[in-house]
Amino acid sequence: MLAEENRLKKKKDFEKVFKQGKSFRSEFLSAREAKNGLDASRFGFAVSLKVSKKAVARNKIRRRMREIVKKNISSFKKGRDIILIARPGLEKKDFAGTEEVLEDFFKKSGLTGN
Repeated sequence: MLAEENRLKKKKDFEKVFKQGKSFRSEFLSAREAKNGLDASRFGFAVSLKVSKKAVARNKIRRRMREIVKKNISSFKKGRDIILIARPGLEKKDFAGTEEVLEDFFKKSGLTGN
């Protein structure tokens, strides 16, 4: 589980990122990013019904994304709110495939690096 300081939880925080944030897209992921003025980056995760109708599958994708972010948390830029949005096709990947997709996405979008 991500540390408390690294989680986006409030609806108003999600809304702020969606309204003010920049977006990035790839085949399996989308992301919205906005500055938050804090020392730590915070993350939110979204998996829609378009990805899978089954809650079990959506939760599995969410857990995988959360674990991959936790593993790479030190490489992200500080002071950002980031929402990762799964797109259809990601549910077909295993953990290693999901990890590869996310890490490639982070590099290409410029979300990692200080």
